Amino acid sequence: MKIQTYYNHIRFYTPHHFVYYPILTIFLIASIYLAFTTDQPLIWAFISVAFIFLFCLAFMLRQHYALILQNRIVRLELRYRYFTLTGKRFEEFEYKLTDDQIFALRFAPDNELIPLIEDTIKNSLPGDSIKKAIVHWKADYNRV
Repeated sequence: MKIQTYYNHIRFYTPHHFVYYPILTIFLIASIYLAFTTDQPLIWAFISVAFIFLFCLAFMLRQHYALILQNRIVRLELRYRYFTLTGKRFEEFEYKLTDDQIFALRFAPDNELIPLIEDTIKNSLPGDSIKKAIVHWKADYNRV
C-alpha cells in the first residue's frame, strides 16, 4: 500500500466518481441540450430536472451515513488515544475544538498528538494547518 501523506490522503471511490457521475453528467448535458433544440422542450426539461435530482441524491446518500459514522468513530478514537496517553478525559476540553480540528488531529502519531492538541487550543489552528504541522503522518487507510 502507498504511504499516506497530506498530499495523497484524499480517497476516491472509482465506480462512483469515475463511472456513475461522468455518465450522469453526460446524460444531464444531453437532456439540457435536447430541451433547447427539440420540438418537445418541456419533456426534456423535466428529464433534465430528474437527472439533477438523481445527481444530488446520489451524492448525498453515498456519503451521508458513512461520514456520520466515521465522524463518531474518529471522535471515539481520539478520546481513547488521549486517555491512553495522558490518563485524562478528552471530553473535558473537546468542546473547544471544531470538527475540522478533531478530524485533522487523527493523523498525528501518539508522540505528536498532545503537543498538537495544546497548540491547536492555544492558537486556534485550522484543520489544514494541523495536518501540515504533522511531521510523521499516521495514515488512515480505512476511512470513507
